Amino acid sequence: MNDNLSKAEKEEKVFFRDRVTTMNAEGKRIWMFPKNPSGKLTNYRWMVATFLLGLLFIGPWLTFKGEPFMLFNIIERKFIIFGQVFWPQDFHLVVLSLITLIVFIILFTVIFGRIFCGWVCPQTIFMEFVFRQIEYLIEGDYSKQKKLARQEWDFEKIWKKSTKHVIFYGIAFAISNTFLAYIIGIEQLEKLITDGPMAHLGSFIAILLFSGVFYFIFAFFREQVCIIACPYGRLQGVLLDSKSIVVAYDYKRGEPKGKHNPLENRTESGKGDCIECQSCVTVCPTGIDIRNGTQLECINCTACIDACNTIMDKVGQPRGLIRYDSEKGISTGKKSIFNARSIAYSAILTVLLIVVGALFTFRSDVEATIIRVPGTLFQEYGPTKLANMYKMQLVNKTRTDMPIELKLVSPEGEINYLTDKLFLKKETVGEANFMVILEKGLLKTSNTPIKFGIYSNDKLITTYKLNFVGPNNLDN
Repeated sequence: MNDNLSKAEKEEKVFFRDRVTTMNAEGKRIWMFPKNPSGKLTNYRWMVATFLLGLLFIGPWLTFKGEPFMLFNIIERKFIIFGQVFWPQDFHLVVLSLITLIVFIILFTVIFGRIFCGWVCPQTIFMEFVFRQIEYLIEGDYSKQKKLARQEWDFEKIWKKSTKHVIFYGIAFAISNTFLAYIIGIEQLEKLITDGPMAHLGSFIAILLFSGVFYFIFAFFREQVCIIACPYGRLQGVLLDSKSIVVAYDYKRGEPKGKHNPLENRTESGKGDCIECQSCVTVCPTGIDIRNGTQLECINCTACIDACNTIMDKVGQPRGLIRYDSEKGISTGKKSIFNARSIAYSAILTVLLIVVGALFTFRSDVEATIIRVPGTLFQEYGPTKLANMYKMQLVNKTRTDMPIELKLVSPEGEINYLTDKLFLKKETVGEANFMVILEKGLLKTSNTPIKFGIYSNDKLITTYKLNFVGPNNLDN
C-alpha cells in the first residue's frame, strides 16, 4: 500500500491484505462481472489469442510426410513434435526440453512478471476470448450481467442462462475432442466418431467426463484457477523483485486521488492524475485494484492499462498512469530490467538451448541396442574359433523402411544370423539374434573389445561397441 494514502484511505483499503478480492468478509465467493475491455493492448491480445486458438484447433489436421505434425500418444509412447518423431529412447531430449522451458518461464517471470498468464496461458485465452465473449453476446456487458444475476428466475433469465451453458458445454466438448486428437491422432478420432458412441462406450463416457471438467472450470471455477489452483501464480511471488516489469500503477503521479473537475487545475489543487473513476477495477477479470500495488491475483492482462489510457484521453491527461514498469522504475524514474539474477538465468538458458539443439541435431535415425544373450558363454566353433551369441534391437525413427546390414568392424570375424536379417519398417522396433565368430588367435584377454557397424543400403548409420567373452586362461 502506498505511503501517500491518507489514514482513512488506508483503513478503507486494508481489506485487500487479509483476503483475496473474490471473497467477502464472511468467506463467501464474490462473483466477478468484469467489463469487456477495449484498447490497443487488448487488440494485440486478440491477435495473439486468435493465432493460438487457430493453431490449437488446426493442429490435429496438419500432417508432415504422412504423419501428424503434432502428436502426444502417451499410450504407445510415441511423440511427434513439429514433424519430428520421438520414441522412449529420446526421453532424455523431452526432459531437457522441459527443463529449458521451465528456465525460460522463470527468466521471463523475473524480467517481465506474470505476462505469460495474461497473454499466452490457455486458461486466460479460453476464458477471456471464448467463454467470456459468449457471455457478453448472450447476457450483455457487465452491468447487464449484474442485473440478470439479481433478478428473479423469469423467462428471460432461464433462456439466457440455459442457452449460455449449453453452448459452454458444447465448446468444452469440442476442446476435449481436440485434445484427444493430439493424443490418438485425427484419423483415429474420426473413426471413433463414425463408429458411434455405443461402439466405443468407455471412450465416449471418458470424453463426456473430461468435457464436464472443462465446462466446470470455465463456467464456474473461472478466475479461481489463477488465484487458487495454479502453482505458477504462487511462484511469481518468489521470483519478482523491484526490477521486474509488471503492470503497475504510477503512485507518484496518481496520488493523491481526487474526482475530476474540468474547471480545476489538479496541480494547483494538489491532486494527482487518478480521478477515482474505478475503470481499472471494473475491467479486471480477478477484481483487484491495481492502485494497491502488485498483487497475487494480477495476471498482467493489461485490461486496466487500456481502461486507464481511455480515461486519461478523455480528461486531457498523459497516458501511462497504469503501464508496464518496475517498482524501481516508478520510484526512481529509471528503467533497468537486467540484474545479476536475470543474467544468470539467461546464461543457464543459453547453455541449455545449445545442449538441446546439439542433441536434436545429432540424434541418430536408428537407435541400436546390442547385448550378449543372457545366460550364455562362449562356444567352440570348430577347432580354431570361438563364438558368442548376441541379441540386437533396433528402433527405426524415420518415416522410410530400412534394410539393415550388420558388419564387424574390428577385429576381423564372421557374423551368422540365427534369425532372418532385419528389415526395419518405418517407425517400428525390430529384433534379431546372431553369432559373432572369431579366431582364437585374435583373443588376447577374456573380454575382447569388438565394434559393430550398422548399415542401410551400404550407408553407415551408427556404430556399437561391445565385448567378446573368451576363456579365462587367455589372460595368462
